[in-house]
Amino acid sequence: MTFTLDEISVLCVYSALAVYAIAFIAYSIDLARRGAVAARAADQAAVEAEAGPAAEREPATIGAAVAAERAAADARAAAPTSVSAADAAPPARTSRWASATSAGASVDYGRSPSLRVAVAMTVVAWALHLAAVLLRGFAAGRVPWANMYEFALTGTLVVTTVFLVVIVVARHDLRFLGTFVTGLVLVLLGVATVNFRVDVVPLPPALQSAWLVIHVFVATASVGFFALGFALSLVQLLQARRESLVASAQAVKQSFLATLPDSKALENLAYRVNIIGFILWTFTLMAGAIWAERAWGRYWGWDTKEVWTFIIWVVYAGYIHARATRGWRGSRSAWLAIIGFSAVLFNFTVVNLFFKGLHAYSGL
Repeated sequence: MTFTLDEISVLCVYSALAVYAIAFIAYSIDLARRGAVAARAADQAAVEAEAGPAAEREPATIGAAVAAERAAADARAAAPTSVSAADAAPPARTSRWASATSAGASVDYGRSPSLRVAVAMTVVAWALHLAAVLLRGFAAGRVPWANMYEFALTGTLVVTTVFLVVIVVARHDLRFLGTFVTGLVLVLLGVATVNFRVDVVPLPPALQSAWLVIHVFVATASVGFFALGFALSLVQLLQARRESLVASAQAVKQSFLATLPDSKALENLAYRVNIIGFILWTFTLMAGAIWAERAWGRYWGWDTKEVWTFIIWVVYAGYIHARATRGWRGSRSAWLAIIGFSAVLFNFTVVNLFFKGLHAYSGL
């Protein structure tokens, strides 16, 4: 029994999905372990905070205690001495989360076997994913991003690639993002494989151009950076809420957040990643206009896909401008980044499936 290249590509996709699922589980176990480590650190800090005042109230030296006892007889003849408020009052009890760490502080996490397994499985899944993309391209005799299935196949590979590169070059340990990245890849690639997959077919005349390689590949790379920025912004919102609760001495349910970078560091990372994505998306918009002029004789025709590509550009331009000049930092900038990536997903799914136009190349 022989298999075609496309069939082998599909087998690689399903294998990659299985390994991505294992990686997702390992990343989730790591987050659970982070929560346990943070809880132990909080309990230890609370014990130390309560033991501190009691230790301070003990006599400084044995000599002082002996001298005080020798003076007891004389003290009885004198007027009774009032008890100080510090000695009379019981030690104040603070929230264990407030005593464990101040707002923005983090808990030393240490090494995690499950995290190493998760990253290793991500690399294996990435290799299978890459093989699936290459085999699809060889089977089609062209670049593998001419319809929704192929774009999702290549786009999710780029998302994983960006994640693996960033965890190597970034100053902070960003491997915790693996839960969000592998989860997103599992959903998008799984849905695309089940619902969007089509057999290899020849390209329409409008797509038979070198701009297919340039325009779509750059757009795919841009989406990869936007996806990572989206994950960072989500964690930033969670971390900002944790810091607010800690500052007000309230309990925090997501204790694993204490082992992650603070919200300001996450915001700065998201901003830098989204800037790279925005630069690539700007080139995507310009390259698309040039390609449209060569294919249809005009640079801009207010086609649905063109409009939504421009809307995404405006949202991210507003995000960068507002943060740089208007002081939109913190949660407001995170929500703008999340809205931007939501527009990207809307453009890929809803616009491709339900809106007709010159860019209707879903293949469905």
